[in-house]
Amino acid sequence: MDPRSRHASAWLALTCALGLHVADEAAHDFLSVYNPAVAALRERLPWAPLPQFSFQIWLGGLIVGVTILLLLTPLVRFDSRLLLWASFALGVLMTLNALGHLVGSLFAGRALPGVYSSPFLLAASLWLLAAAGGRAGR
Repeated sequence: MDPRSRHASAWLALTCALGLHVADEAAHDFLSVYNPAVAALRERLPWAPLPQFSFQIWLGGLIVGVTILLLLTPLVRFDSRLLLWASFALGVLMTLNALGHLVGSLFAGRALPGVYSSPFLLAASLWLLAAAGGRAGR
């Protein structure tokens, strides 16, 4: 497979893994963990710009985001520096997201919302980083 196809396939895989992750979080009431954690952080760090969400706003925003990523998939095949950098940023962000769920679950001693899909998100993130790295070297 050529580097362009590999990059686009990795982008699509990450987009699908993110969609699965959003569904996992929604099905396991992610906001019941997230919103109280943000409220506690705001008490200690009142200057921190940490948002709290209603379910509809949170889920709607994530659906729009995943849809945009899906629609960008064909463009990833082109030699766009912007999408190459977006791949690195997305790969790093989603790696941290997946690790946060996995490590957080270990520390909490229970499965936190989103942990079941985190291995898929982590694998797809690392694949996207590797594929984008392969394109950047050219």
